[in-house]
Amino acid sequence: MGLPRFGRPIDGKSSPNLYVANCGPAVGLSFNTIATVFSTFGEVIGVYAADESGTRVIVSYVEESSAQAALKALNKRPCPDLAGRFLHIQYSIVQPPKQVLTNDSIPVSLAAKDLNIPGLYLWPEFITSAEEEELLASVDDMPWKTLAKRRVQHYGYEFIYETRNVNTSQHMGELPSFVSHILERIMKISDFDDAANIVLDQLTVNEYPSGVGLSPHIDTHSAFDGLIFSLSLAGPCIMEFRRYTDGAWLQKPDLDADSKEENSDCGSNFVRRAIYLPPRSMLLFSGEARYAWHHYIPHHKVDLVKDNVIKRGSRRVSFTLRKVREGPCKCEFPQYCDSQS
Repeated sequence: MGLPRFGRPIDGKSSPNLYVANCGPAVGLSFNTIATVFSTFGEVIGVYAADESGTRVIVSYVEESSAQAALKALNKRPCPDLAGRFLHIQYSIVQPPKQVLTNDSIPVSLAAKDLNIPGLYLWPEFITSAEEEELLASVDDMPWKTLAKRRVQHYGYEFIYETRNVNTSQHMGELPSFVSHILERIMKISDFDDAANIVLDQLTVNEYPSGVGLSPHIDTHSAFDGLIFSLSLAGPCIMEFRRYTDGAWLQKPDLDADSKEENSDCGSNFVRRAIYLPPRSMLLFSGEARYAWHHYIPHHKVDLVKDNVIKRGSRRVSFTLRKVREGPCKCEFPQYCDSQS
């Protein structure tokens, strides 16, 4: 979905479009709220993100006179209907089409069932805000291992990035007590019976600074069993899923975000889906979603979700809980399985 691109008029003349600073989703003002306030001066065509900050928008009117009236009434003064924000407004013009902010034309879903990926589940608000703060405080009291672009902690077994596997002969002990209530809650998930039968014994905590993502990959089949849980904390993000045509994924390196940037998209070689992961949500990979779909976090500081600009937080922390596999994988997807190919 491409958004109009705007710039400042060269000759300083007025136009039906206004650039409005100190106003946008990042300061708690939705596009709908902004449009409602500015529509008191005339018919509004739309409200758009002016850039990736989430604090500057473009308000586009049908009539130039409406923009003139709004600028005269609202510029350089607080607006009670917009949380008292002190607005800075100037005229703007439409420039040649260019994608200003997109998710590469992928519609972003809010529910896992809308993606039509068998085995993928999402539970929003899996934990409370208080529990989220306690989990973050617990890991911040523990030592971090610094990678090129993010920090990690491993419990139970260390994940070896060079081999994308674990050394099962080096057990680091039981999972920390601060995730005990998370494990108990997983066992009580009513809409996924197998959750009660799994004993998760490996935890990786990842801290992603704003703008840092993860390149497309499938967790190594031989390393972990069929259920992988990922709890999102502190900040939101978009996660993309890719199902490559047979053999196409072999043409593309399975890169980690800490080594180098992802290669350009393969276009017709894969099917793409995307979902919004809010803080405190739990995502489960199982079956086809776990074994056959690459997952990926785009390297963005701002995401577009249902026409709303979502600014990522200063950090996002994920808790990935897994069961280390004993013996080879015997899944139904041998083309993606290191145990069978």
